[in-house]
Amino acid sequence: MFRKILGIAAATACLSLTSLAHAAEVVIDQHNKEFSENSITIKVGDSVRFVNKDDIVHDVHSMSEGHEFDLGVQKPGSETTYTFDKPGKVNVRCAIHPKMKLDVTVE
Repeated sequence: MFRKILGIAAATACLSLTSLAHAAEVVIDQHNKEFSENSITIKVGDSVRFVNKDDIVHDVHSMSEGHEFDLGVQKPGSETTYTFDKPGKVNVRCAIHPKMKLDVTVE
């Protein structure tokens, strides 16, 4: 019985590590009041690191239903990471500069 429980625990641990190993991070720069990409496709569990390379502040957020978030004010030189935990289409914007648009497809 103990061997069976130990085997189940080991298998569960391996599956957990496997899902962590597949998570990726995409870097999106903010420069000249633009995101470095217009659109990206990522997988559930992947993260996007938003790096402010401008000399002005930004406020990255999404108001997409089911995918709402607000990273708050990002000062020049700062970076913030957001993990996308469910599938869908996410419209990412800067609250300060409305022309900054990034469409994220989470599969």
